[in-house]
Amino acid sequence: MSQQLHGRLDRRTLLRGSLAGAALLSFSGALAACGAPGSDSDNSGGGTKSDTNPFGMAKDSTVDVVIFDGGYGYDYVEFAAGVAGKEFADATMKVSATTKIATELQPRFVGGTPPDLIDNSGADLIGYNTIAAQLETLDDVFEANNYEGTKIADTLYPNVEVPGTFGGKFVAINYVMTVYAVWHSASLFEENGWTAPKTWDEALDLGAKAKAKKKYLWTWGKEAATYYRTLVIDSAAKEGGDEVRLALENLEKGAWSHPTIQSILEKLGEMVKQGMFIPGGAGTVFTAAQAKWSNKQQALLYPSGGWIENEMKDTTKEGFEMTGIPEFTLTDKSEMPYEAIRAAAGEGYIVPSKAKNPAGGKELLRAMLSKEAATNFAKTKLAPTIVKDTVPADGFGSAALKSQTAMLDAAGENVFNFQFYDYYGTNTDELVVWNSFLSGDLDVKGLTEKVQGIFDKVADDSSIEKLKIT
Repeated sequence: MSQQLHGRLDRRTLLRGSLAGAALLSFSGALAACGAPGSDSDNSGGGTKSDTNPFGMAKDSTVDVVIFDGGYGYDYVEFAAGVAGKEFADATMKVSATTKIATELQPRFVGGTPPDLIDNSGADLIGYNTIAAQLETLDDVFEANNYEGTKIADTLYPNVEVPGTFGGKFVAINYVMTVYAVWHSASLFEENGWTAPKTWDEALDLGAKAKAKKKYLWTWGKEAATYYRTLVIDSAAKEGGDEVRLALENLEKGAWSHPTIQSILEKLGEMVKQGMFIPGGAGTVFTAAQAKWSNKQQALLYPSGGWIENEMKDTTKEGFEMTGIPEFTLTDKSEMPYEAIRAAAGEGYIVPSKAKNPAGGKELLRAMLSKEAATNFAKTKLAPTIVKDTVPADGFGSAALKSQTAMLDAAGENVFNFQFYDYYGTNTDELVVWNSFLSGDLDVKGLTEKVQGIFDKVADDSSIEKLKIT
């Protein structure tokens, strides 16, 4: 059944510690100094709007930028600053990277001093329900010409504004086209004569074959336990269609008790009982857990978004041939075909209305959406942006990037997504539950009750404006 993109779930639940780094950059891209967010510059007033300065940024202004330091790092933003330097050589950009977006930036929203541009991503992202009214609308960014002289909207994939639109207000530009998949080593599978599973039962059979080789089927790390929540709900949406997807999106009472979701949870629970997960994930940093798959090849499969190759590029075995497949169906009679995938624009960029230099924040977004910057991202991060025609047929030599393109092509119109996790910001609470479940300390009934309880708490809170997804 054909689906439209309805928004995105949390792009990823990644943590890398506290403040990862900060750099003061001129727009020409030269490193100038280090510092934390919050420039004391007083030269960031408005400039004159023109075709080459569509937002009226003062040409000698300073722009304060905070980037989520996850799987994509933040050097691609520094590259975009260099692209912008061709137009604004006298401007300065202050780029800071952190994994604690909400923890560090919510006080700045409250104090009326938010950064000019924020990458609102990761496990500690700020729930859009709390800040949407405090953000600039970004329609003018898409209406502006890029640095190559073409209207930005004409260079993008369809519907990419939908994930960042809340209550009819377009407030977040999600920069990366994220494909969610189950990842494996094509070379390892070929070596052992294994076939990538399409259903949960086939995955269970593969788990038995893995055990015979003294390997595990899965691994997980404490900060990424909810990757398995993503796998479960995506699989359930494919199997059960809109009935399942909309119940979750709209926080319906008893949504997690739907028979399709319960059947999938039982399959996953059986894998836990049979010891198909590498033990100790709840006490393991997620990157170390992922390395047990990508480097040591102790586990066969891993559920993640398309950022996984870049994230693990320094700890992936040579010749691994990282390859993605669509998430499993429960049966061969699913509402959506096996080839259906969850894919949407992710990595949400926002411009606070009370920022000192919102025009500067928008100008950096314009630079990021140039073909030069978008191609650099695809080549260096091995993932596509929302800008079309930036990935060559050979995927820059990346098996993972090639498989993402193949999955998108095979899915056709059978693409779907979720929006509610980012909007309501429940991931942190759910990490506790999913770590307990994957550790075997919580059964399916217990997980269902606790996750539904988190849903119900949000649904019953009248102070939280609710999304209505159709």
